This record gives sequence, structure tokens and C-alpha cells, in this order.
Amino acid sequence: MYSGPLYIASDHGGYQLKKRLIRYCENELKLEIEDMGPLEHDPDDDYPDFVIPLAKKVVETKGRGIVICRNGVGVSIAVNKVKGVKCGIGYNTGAAESMIKDDNTNIISLAADHLSDDLAILVLKKWLDTEYTETERHARRLGKVEALEQ
Repeated sequence: MYSGPLYIASDHGGYQLKKRLIRYCENELKLEIEDMGPLEHDPDDDYPDFVIPLAKKVVETKGRGIVICRNGVGVSIAVNKVKGVKCGIGYNTGAAESMIKDDNTNIISLAADHLSDDLAILVLKKWLDTEYTETERHARRLGKVEALEQ
């Protein structure tokens, strides 16, 4: 189980799922998790205001992050603009596992409108339980992608 720095952020569309996942991480997994916002529901908020600071913190601390919006796409696009971030959409447990094993993601994106709380918990747990395999072919491919950030 991952035990390093862990951050979570959303927009209004992901606010309720974010609160549920914080409780799960703290109470069930006994993990410390920092809520990067929003701290209250605001139907007019904008996800970049919360997920970009999260992405920078993940890179700075070599931690992991969880970002949530209605479909998971907008937050994923936003955080992937930050150098050093590798974010994938956790649409099921298989994707959550392979995005770490093969792609060494440091942020997972979740779609609040398309995952039940129970499925989101399973997806998150699988992502936190999985480690990067460091196989040569995956490292080679990630190196080619990272070269685009220079």
C-alpha cells in the first residue's frame, strides 16, 4: 500500500465523492490525505483552481494525487499540463492497476458522474495498492514521453 504524500482535489461536480474518499483513506486505509479544495461546495467553481496546485504539490513532494470532476477528463487534461505529472482516468480496477504498473502514474482522475462511491473506492484502493514494475519497455516508452516535456 502506498504510504507517501497523498493529495486530493475536485470541483463542485466531484465534491461529494472527494469527501467520501477522504473519509475512506483516513478511516479505512489509515492514510494521511491533504484536501486541496474546494473546502465547500460552490457550483460556480473551476477545477483548474484546485487541481493545478495539487499537481504541482505532487511533483514537488514526489507524492500521489487524486483529482475528481464529473467525467474525469477536464481534471486529467489540466494536471497533465504540469511537467512531471502522469495522470490517467481510473474507470475500473484494471485501468487503475495498469496505469501504475505500466505507466507509473502519480495522479488518478475519477469521474464522479460515472462511478458509484463503492466502485470509486475499489478503483482507488487498487491504484494505491499497485507499484510500478520498472520493466525496460515501459521505462523506454515513458522516457520518450518525458522527453516531450523538455
